[in-house]
Amino acid sequence: MATSMHGQAQTPTIGSRGRTLRVALAGNPNSGKTTIFNALTGARQHVGNYPGVTVEIKEGNCRHGDRELSIVDLPGTYSLTAHSPEELVARRFLIENTPDVVVVIVDASNLERNLYLAVQILELQVPVVLAFNMWDLATEHGAVFDLPRLERQLGARIVPTVGHRKYGLPALLDTILEVARAPRAAERVRVSYEPEIDGALATLAERVANSPKTADGVPSRWLALKLLEGDPEVSRSFADPALLAAARTNAAELQASLGVDPAVAIAGGRYDFIQDACADAVRLAKPRRSLSDRVDAILTHRLLGMPILFGLMYLVFHLTFTFGQPPMDWIESGFEALKGGIGAILPGDGLLKSLVVDGILGGVGSVLVFLPNIVLLFLAIALLEDSGYMARAAFLMDRLMHSIGLHGKSFIPMLLGFGCSVPAIMATRTLEHRRDRLATMLVLPLMSCGARLPTYALLIPAFFPDAWRAPMLWLIYLIGIALAIAAAKVLRSTLLRGEAPPFVMELPPYRIPTIRGILLHLRNQVGGYARKAGTIILGLSIMLWAMAQWPALPEERAAVFEAQKAAVAAQADLDEAARKERLADIENAQADAALQASLVGRIGQGIEPVFRPLGFDWRISTAILGALAAKEVFVAQLGIVYSLGKADPDDPSAELQTRLQDDYTPLQAFCMMLFCLISAPCVATLAMTRRESGSWHWALFQFGGLTAMAWLLTAAVYQLGRLIG
Repeated sequence: MATSMHGQAQTPTIGSRGRTLRVALAGNPNSGKTTIFNALTGARQHVGNYPGVTVEIKEGNCRHGDRELSIVDLPGTYSLTAHSPEELVARRFLIENTPDVVVVIVDASNLERNLYLAVQILELQVPVVLAFNMWDLATEHGAVFDLPRLERQLGARIVPTVGHRKYGLPALLDTILEVARAPRAAERVRVSYEPEIDGALATLAERVANSPKTADGVPSRWLALKLLEGDPEVSRSFADPALLAAARTNAAELQASLGVDPAVAIAGGRYDFIQDACADAVRLAKPRRSLSDRVDAILTHRLLGMPILFGLMYLVFHLTFTFGQPPMDWIESGFEALKGGIGAILPGDGLLKSLVVDGILGGVGSVLVFLPNIVLLFLAIALLEDSGYMARAAFLMDRLMHSIGLHGKSFIPMLLGFGCSVPAIMATRTLEHRRDRLATMLVLPLMSCGARLPTYALLIPAFFPDAWRAPMLWLIYLIGIALAIAAAKVLRSTLLRGEAPPFVMELPPYRIPTIRGILLHLRNQVGGYARKAGTIILGLSIMLWAMAQWPALPEERAAVFEAQKAAVAAQADLDEAARKERLADIENAQADAALQASLVGRIGQGIEPVFRPLGFDWRISTAILGALAAKEVFVAQLGIVYSLGKADPDDPSAELQTRLQDDYTPLQAFCMMLFCLISAPCVATLAMTRRESGSWHWALFQFGGLTAMAWLLTAAVYQLGRLIG
């Protein structure tokens, strides 16, 4: 069903029996919330098995019986304290959009921690249904639940579910409708704290009830709790200085009498409430070492963990080239056959034929030919994500990340950056501190995104033997990681100086990835790549083709080439093969001169002096400029230039890689990949950096800093390589 992403309330629609019910899904990261959302709505969001996959509010529709339900997937969060952007977004939605029912997805195998969020939502006095998800894991581990007793203790209906198997979802929908029809039927439970806190709450809640505030409809006791906790968002909603002063005084008195910060004491009270509720209703088996624990003993081992991580990365790149090459050859042969067929149909050598064959097929085809590599790379990433290994990778990298001043969770957006920098930058919202978010998003483009893979897949097979292909790709990715770490260290030591926060992260149990989840991931990622090839790359290819056509070669220069061809044709002492070869050389020279006279050629020759120290000529220089719009344009531009400017007389359909081998060296090819890796990100990434940082200054700093770094490092490598070689 169609879904939308937003954070604003919408006007309810009318179903067959009354208005559409708005249901909010809340829950901790890794509780299976997004899996249940997808199962209920058929939405096409990706389900990743690591914290922070959901950073936007997503909405889908679901019909159950004669009622229409609007299901809203809130960002995964551990609490409603508004310390992180996810917590703030989730809390604002619950307060400002007043859903008919809030379904809290609870990991039944990790009950105490998951119920903490549920208790906070229950304190908002909203209709709540608790979905005890991963019910199979909890019962397999020996847990026994007295659900009726636990429902009475918590004051909310409970439904056992197993999201990925769709177990319990019909019962969950039935319960949602029952609670929506009688939202006040369940007994409301009030959490009791220390006597000193309860006394301060009663007094402060009375003052809150009589004070003008913007959060209308929110229980006064909940607002009083937030004031005692020192919540800045709630404090800003009051225009009563006397009330705020009284709240600060009460908080100071509580800290003096209890010996701890009131927020800590309140959190302890919630956990005491959870333990009391579960004491007689939940019986847990004696803890035993699970399969996940036994696997983690190896994969997260202090000495073995990092070699295994880098070994898996190497295996991914090896499989990408090994299994990707045959389908690449098939696609390439198909495009060459298509070019030949269209070339035979369209008459002469006119502009239409050149546009279709050289511009569209030469540009878009040169990008689409690497689709198998993209599919294999994203397939590997999806398997690692959905199995739970990505969270272990972040855990393994925490020591290194902490040493450079970043949070261990910064590694998760970096891993996402291997797919695309745009969602990776969005994923930095999972980091609580602004300086961590800024440092991470500024260096994220150094992680080789899928858009760069066509460049690597073009150049590595062309210039390096089979045995070196996987190591070269592995090396490029490792260089990106190393540079990102170094750049982050510099940023956190200078512009974004500050103490690194401690690393706290849940390691979810290992799970077998589902075929549906993998296909959804590939559909989103690979489909986005193909759509870009059919829209952005197509448009840019046509534009670049036109820029390579006009202005035309001056008539006097064209006449010189025509005279040379006439002279060769008139030489009687030449055999047919020699005549054909000389004519081809002249035609290549004429086509090359025409390209240099065109707008593309003039731009390339104008900026060539800037890139000459890097070993780049005007062709590579123009391709680098085109890649500012989208990284894949680098390959598309080369495909167009070589379609128009050079031909092999023995094999007119010679592939682009063969033609590149004639003009460049392996050192130049490596420098092309290095510059593509480091240089300024695409326009979409810059726009996302501006949006997430809130300023164009940071986006422009990212653009200029990465471009300068790319130029300096690539020039150093090329010049040093020339000296050694």
